[in-house]
Amino acid sequence: MNSLVVYYSRTGITKHVGEIIADKTDGDIEEIISEVNYNGKIGFAKAGKHSLSEKIIDIGEMKHDPADYDVVYLGCPVWAGKAATPLISYLNKNEGKFREVKFFLTAMSSEFEKAFAEMESYSIKPSATLGLTTKEVKKDEFEEKLSKFIG
Repeated sequence: MNSLVVYYSRTGITKHVGEIIADKTDGDIEEIISEVNYNGKIGFAKAGKHSLSEKIIDIGEMKHDPADYDVVYLGCPVWAGKAATPLISYLNKNEGKFREVKFFLTAMSSEFEKAFAEMESYSIKPSATLGLTTKEVKKDEFEEKLSKFIG
């Protein structure tokens, strides 16, 4: 089964998880590049505002077509209780191209359900979900959860 890992990461936490998933699944990996600058304190505030309004933004061109993969792992941080805007924009841009999806999220807290539901509303029902706190990722304390998620 060929897989693709697509992620957006503002601080590198979600990127770390995406790289591990790609390594463990021997899958291709691609980072979503936002055309909107979300760096720094102003970017952080803008990120929350955009997520709350589910703003669709411009993202960079992607090299991989999700329609070419059996399973696509989709990951991002949680912003203001919702999935990060760049990932929602990716899902919107690729509507109807997914055979199977698995969602992974990172956040300061463990409140993931609303963000997973939002991702599903722009995609299809995921076959698996994984929510990790920033603390779990920084301490590399998620091997068991990751194994269950990958299957």
